[in-house]
Amino acid sequence: MNKAQLIEHLSLKTRLPKSQSEEVLNATLEIIEAAVCQGEEVKLVGFGTFDQSLRKARMGRNPKTGSSLMIPECRVPRFRPGKDFKERLESRSKK
Repeated sequence: MNKAQLIEHLSLKTRLPKSQSEEVLNATLEIIEAAVCQGEEVKLVGFGTFDQSLRKARMGRNPKTGSSLMIPECRVPRFRPGKDFKERLESRSKK
């Protein structure tokens, strides 16, 4: 599902026009992104947690030349699904 399809489903579910659904989705994503960038966790009970993680420096290879290079440490966004989300996914995979 892409963003346009998500907006379509959101519009049908909430009975809002697509334009308003898109505004709501964009605002939600901006708020989550800003909070995670500031080092906060965004916890949506039953769905999951958005936060950031520190990826340690490591050795890598340039695929074109094969030479080794040092990849510096960096912060990356992370999503951890909640218990309800995991259980729902697990119950669907057993069917």
